[in-house]
Amino acid sequence: MSRMPESAQKHRRTPLFSAAVLKNWGAAVLGVAALCLFAGTASAQPSSPGGLPGTVGADVRLKLERDGKLTVTEVVSVPEGRTAKRVVPLRIAVSDTRDRVFEVDGASVSGKGTAEASGDQLTIALEAGTSTVTYSVVGAVAKIGDTLELRWQPASGWDTALDSVKVSVITPDAPRSVNCLAGPPGTSKPCTTADLGDGRGVRASEIGLPAGERVDVAVGLQEGAAPANARIEETSGLAAAFALTPVAGVGLGGLAVLLLGGVVLLWYLRGRDQRALASDVGPVNVLVTDPSGHVAFASPDGVLPGQVGTVVDEHVDVVDVTATIVDLAVRNYLWIEEVGGLDWRFVRRNPADPSLSGYERAVYSALLPDGVDAVLLSELRGKRIDLGRVRDELYADVVAKNWFARRPDAERSLWWWAGIGLALAGVALTVLLALVTGPALVGLVVVVAGVALALGARWMPARTRRGSVLLEHVRGLRGYLVSATPGDIPETDRELVFSRSLPYAVVLGETERWLGAFAGDRSGLYWFGEAEQAGDLRRFAHRFPAFLGALDGVLAQAGHLRSLRA
Repeated sequence: MSRMPESAQKHRRTPLFSAAVLKNWGAAVLGVAALCLFAGTASAQPSSPGGLPGTVGADVRLKLERDGKLTVTEVVSVPEGRTAKRVVPLRIAVSDTRDRVFEVDGASVSGKGTAEASGDQLTIALEAGTSTVTYSVVGAVAKIGDTLELRWQPASGWDTALDSVKVSVITPDAPRSVNCLAGPPGTSKPCTTADLGDGRGVRASEIGLPAGERVDVAVGLQEGAAPANARIEETSGLAAAFALTPVAGVGLGGLAVLLLGGVVLLWYLRGRDQRALASDVGPVNVLVTDPSGHVAFASPDGVLPGQVGTVVDEHVDVVDVTATIVDLAVRNYLWIEEVGGLDWRFVRRNPADPSLSGYERAVYSALLPDGVDAVLLSELRGKRIDLGRVRDELYADVVAKNWFARRPDAERSLWWWAGIGLALAGVALTVLLALVTGPALVGLVVVVAGVALALGARWMPARTRRGSVLLEHVRGLRGYLVSATPGDIPETDRELVFSRSLPYAVVLGETERWLGAFAGDRSGLYWFGEAEQAGDLRRFAHRFPAFLGALDGVLAQAGHLRSLRA
């Protein structure tokens, strides 16, 4: 018999009902029967997200809304006779000093169990059976460089192992990428599977997640898919202590209210003075005629020269004392004589009597103490004149006259020290809160409030209504000093009116104009001259500014008072 070619043998067909074929079909039938029996047995067992009976499994569905809120639905199956508890951290460390903080609300359970979000964690406790947990998350969307990213841990903090975790993510626009990590916190082990699915969402899964481990899903989003709402907080160091927290925000708001209240109060108290200074005031009629027909000078509200300066600038200045000394000479308590063209002597004429105010007696005693009837101005340069009593008495006078409710210097001092004390307390509070990583910004708020209070102390003294009225009258008095001429005063009364007006011209800075207006008059002066001889007014107008300058210099050396001329 001839041999069949190899090619023919290769293509030779086996008969359909040969013994070998029947043997193979029998094996196949038996396999199918066994598979059907197994499927029937499996279908008789209860189903679960884990896929295996007697295990815990989770099917987690995440849906990102356009407003940035993440809606979470967890379907969890717990076997009979068992419980499962999950504690979800809502504060996750992103560095050694920074935490990412999530906010969860609307937590609820459909089934046997509870869900509660409080503090920095979400707690889910489930009993046997299949339960559906729902909640929403704010803070899951962050801007990472140029990429917008959604991040959440669909499984973490379970006190029991999960047989499987299935995750699906739906985003407003097609996601750009997915990164799924599984294992202990901090590890970078990838999940069992993670992919973009059909391009409209993300699917991920993890098989066998031990208790305490987590599944962390990060999904890259299209630009504009949702607003970034991630919140990062400092956890340690100075940056955390000085972070703008709600507590610090309340403190800043309180400071703003306090400062606004202070501004309103100052506006109210100072408003009268501003209106008095801004209004148009004509010359005040300070010239009065007595029944005998003589013209005399009368100051508004009986204010004395030294009091004028204190009411105007709320300070006792050297010029206030200088004007008072001139006024004492004009009222015949002193005689002032020029000695050798370079010095001046003060001579006692009449003793201090009850008609003098307290501060005038203090000035008189400082200039001519008991037992001293005359003193040269040059001699006063070498003496220590104590003007502290003058200052105290003058401040007390303006309060007694009801031009101020309290002493202006005491008011300034009170608020200044209160501000300094508040600022120091703020510094101590800032240091303390910074050490315990508390809201140290609150301490800085207190410091700023204290400094503002100390700086604002200079504006705290406020005149009474009567003081504001006097301030307006003083403006009218200045108008009189600027506009009056010798022709306005009868010749017989001119020397007295000129002299009585001069101390007010000194304190209000109108000396040069007042002397210039009357320098051409030939009448003498009854209180200033040489060796108690009435001085010539023309010579007096030439020498008097030098006298004022020398007297200011001596008084300024005494200290206690400001040397600024009003």
